[in-house]
Amino acid sequence: MSDTATMMESGRPPRAEKVATVAEIAAKLSESQAVFVSEYRGLSVSQLATVRTALRPTGAEHVVYKNTLARIAVREAGLDGLDDILVGPTAMTFVSGDIAAAAKALREASKTFPALVIKGGVLGGVALSADDVIALADLPSREELLARIAGAFQAPLTKTAGLLSALPRKFAYGLQALIEKQAA
Repeated sequence: MSDTATMMESGRPPRAEKVATVAEIAAKLSESQAVFVSEYRGLSVSQLATVRTALRPTGAEHVVYKNTLARIAVREAGLDGLDDILVGPTAMTFVSGDIAAAAKALREASKTFPALVIKGGVLGGVALSADDVIALADLPSREELLARIAGAFQAPLTKTAGLLSALPRKFAYGLQALIEKQAA
């Protein structure tokens, strides 16, 4: 039985806005590659806007929902591990882009605004602690990883090309020396 049905059994039907909000959160949870939860106690509206602006280029959205509605959506989405950290003034960061870059941007925002505390999250259905999110932030960005892979592929190819070009050159030097020796 869904939590929405449970709310209806409590005697009062849920308001349409609440049902829509739960559906919205559940949809974002299912569409996101990762979700990070942070506490924003003590941040001003402009500071929260700065955090949102920093996260936007990474493909992440930082949203504040009522914890009760978020917990219902988390249960309906079947995600374990978020229930326990949805306590106090919390914001959810839904990541649909580069997960490491979003974690890095959230961590940088928490350094800028110490009142922003990373509480944990979920990645691929696996619960993450705050330390796990910080470890994700320490990972190199997608572009840096791709550059490393390209460099790893390029090094053996460069070495092979050098070896292959040396073979005819050395053969030509040897042939030239043999011709000079026979001419003398």
